[in-house]
Amino acid sequence: MKSVAYSKSALKILSRMPKNLSKRIIGKVEQYATDPQSQANNVKALAGSSYIRLRVGDWRVIMDEQGNVLDVLEIGSRGGIYK
Repeated sequence: MKSVAYSKSALKILSRMPKNLSKRIIGKVEQYATDPQSQANNVKALAGSSYIRLRVGDWRVIMDEQGNVLDVLEIGSRGGIYK
């Protein structure tokens, strides 16, 4: 199992969205940290970057997987996350 660390901006976005949606996103991140194969269909490597993205409905979670730590860097809507 990997430990999960959230960036300041990710926590800010989670605090501003509806509780049911933030709980769903946190649950999916925790599920990936515990068993990466359970979310294999929803996780992809980002082109030109060492980061990965997790798809949760219309939301995307940009993560960095380093050893035993899963850093959640950014959370955003499908259209606005890829800048």
